[in-house]
Amino acid sequence: MPYLAKILLYPIKSFNGVDVEHAKVFPSGALEFDREFAIVDQQGKLVNGKSNAKIHLVRSQFNFLNRTVSLQIPGSNSLQQFHLDKERQALAAILSDFLGMTITLQQNSHIGFPDNTNLLGPTVISTATLTEVASWFPGMSVDQMRRRIRANIEIADVPPFWEDQLFSTQTGDTISFRVGNVCFFGVQPCERCVIPIRDPDSGIPYPNFQKIFVKQRQATLPDWVASSCFNHFYSLGVNTRLLTSASERILEIGNKIEIFK
Repeated sequence: MPYLAKILLYPIKSFNGVDVEHAKVFPSGALEFDREFAIVDQQGKLVNGKSNAKIHLVRSQFNFLNRTVSLQIPGSNSLQQFHLDKERQALAAILSDFLGMTITLQQNSHIGFPDNTNLLGPTVISTATLTEVASWFPGMSVDQMRRRIRANIEIADVPPFWEDQLFSTQTGDTISFRVGNVCFFGVQPCERCVIPIRDPDSGIPYPNFQKIFVKQRQATLPDWVASSCFNHFYSLGVNTRLLTSASERILEIGNKIEIFK
């Protein structure tokens, strides 16, 4: 029986994720604390791992209860802790010095800073998929692939690419599925950017990563998925929307997963 095996939140966009046992789903479909903060430049543009590879070098640890983040900046031998509400300017100053540009930290507690504001639900992938994709790249661990893909929820007890059932082969249609008592629409395969290409610790690109990925993704496409569903095969995981916005709900590790046919 498919079940929810892992929940990952990314409190500051492009920074390290946090494993949690449960997560609140807002009426918008966004998960509480996920991409709640984002770094922006003086023109108001996002500064993330896509645009600045130095962000990969920053290690971060979050304490949701205390509302703090501890950073390990390259060149420093100790963690520097900041309160995300009371010491935001000091945090921005440290990051500005490291990145070599003036930045500020912006907050959106309701929908966060997703890549696609029309698809606010959690991104979904299976553990078996991450295992399979990691095997395409010699020496790469499942956890490293997980950190490259940065999905929110991970499904276990299913075969590789099981989540490809969560979007329709018909353009414009959606698939409904339930995680515990929370219902979502699966909308489309998640198109990937430059982030998976790079080592999550060093930012160094894996040679021919995208070429290998695309070839293997096409070769391993499940029989139940039409290739016409994909704009391109550099896609993995599923984008979602909340089925109803009536109230806040909770996702918990161990929740059963059910697809509505």
